[in-house]
Amino acid sequence: MAKVIPIFRIFDYHRAMEHYIDWMEFKLDWENYLDENSPVYMQISKDDLVLHLSGHSGDCSPGARIYIENYKGLKEYHKLLTDKKYKYNRPGLGESFFEKGKLEMETIDPFGNKMTFTE
Repeated sequence: MAKVIPIFRIFDYHRAMEHYIDWMEFKLDWENYLDENSPVYMQISKDDLVLHLSGHSGDCSPGARIYIENYKGLKEYHKLLTDKKYKYNRPGLGESFFEKGKLEMETIDPFGNKMTFTE
């Protein structure tokens, strides 16, 4: 089966690294530049979740959202994130508004992209 990899638009390499790598604990798989003056295109991952981040204007629009279903260990991941006291995002954890009994956490990156985790 084909694999879908979402692409999020970013505007600042250092803010993206601070948010995704330092705070959310994704790992940088690779990064690519067309030349020394071009924006970055990179792949990051956490467990089975893979994202592409792009500084290229034509790749995607800022403010996208992805929905991550059945993320195992969401309570623990939420605690890990909130314990870091990251000044730009302190996500809540609560019951999904559309599915009783399902936990939900939303993060928003510095570029307006949203990730909704559920378990």
